[in-house]
Amino acid sequence: MTSRILRLQLSEFRNYETLDLKTDAQLIALSGDNGAGKTNLLEAISLLCAGRGLRRADLKDICRRRSDKPWAVSATLESALGEVQLGTGTDTCEPGRKCRIDRSPVSSALAFAAYLRLIWLTPAQDGLFTGSAGDRRRFLDRLVLAVDTAHGARVSALERALRSRNRLLEESGFDTGWASSIEREIAETGTSVAAARAETVARLRALIARQRNDISPFPYVDIALEGELETRVMNEPAVNVEDWFREELRKTRSRDRASGRTLTGPQMSDLVVLHGPKQTPAAQSSTGEQKALLIGLILAHGQLVNEMTGIAPILLLDEIAAHLDPRRRAALYDLLRDLGGQVFMTGTDASLFETLGADGLNLFVDGGVIL
Repeated sequence: MTSRILRLQLSEFRNYETLDLKTDAQLIALSGDNGAGKTNLLEAISLLCAGRGLRRADLKDICRRRSDKPWAVSATLESALGEVQLGTGTDTCEPGRKCRIDRSPVSSALAFAAYLRLIWLTPAQDGLFTGSAGDRRRFLDRLVLAVDTAHGARVSALERALRSRNRLLEESGFDTGWASSIEREIAETGTSVAAARAETVARLRALIARQRNDISPFPYVDIALEGELETRVMNEPAVNVEDWFREELRKTRSRDRASGRTLTGPQMSDLVVLHGPKQTPAAQSSTGEQKALLIGLILAHGQLVNEMTGIAPILLLDEIAAHLDPRRRAALYDLLRDLGGQVFMTGTDASLFETLGADGLNLFVDGGVIL
């Protein structure tokens, strides 16, 4: 199933006072100077899924500067379920983000997942392989969320339970019964989070191995999860893992109290990535190689989303072509066409997108206006 945004409308969003844009092409390129509003448009689309979008911004920071009006994003979407209008934004009367389908309120953006799946890649992710394990966990959780919409709620519940345990352990003479209750929740939720991550990594690794191409301009990656809980989840029944995790939390209260955080669980795991053809850590690759590896990983994930959900994802690729040579750019555009989903790309140089072809739409952005 292919989802395609036919029309995108913005109101009081970042530097867009209003926007009404037809976007019915498969490959859409947005070029313009830095600060023109290219990434803002990608961010608007990214809010048509659960979470805080590709910038992870607070709601108040999204509203157009010097405006006291609520912001809104609306997309008319072509999907296998027919044409549908998805909308999200704020309200002057009520706090939080509101979501609507065909103008009728829904509880959250999770409801949008029946119509579209989104994947994005931004310059902030270029340092993924050399960055912190926390950055890689957040990246992995976005990959999982694209195929398992309940994953975000599980991760949020785990984070809340971990904060509760940490606060409780800080108290002198804390209630051990209450600690056991919190630890039971952490063990159950944490095991579910680890299992979802492990399943996605295993499926993605199998897909990459199946489609492996040693001479591709975007080298394949070899990925694995690193962590004791993850190792157990992949080799033992979930109920046994939960029992082990719960007992481990009980035994390490003193250690965790001294450190000020819980040192066992999926919040400590890492995504290990190797340059496939070389079998060397991706972090040791050159900057150009790391970018190519990351693009290859995102493209493979797009295929996995299509296989698992039946929906070809919409890709948001910010400054994607700036550091690619002509051969890699041409190969990227061909692979994006083959993926089948709609793609929004940005770049400061319009010449980077001259070879998109008849299925491409080249737009110029200038100060919140699209030409």
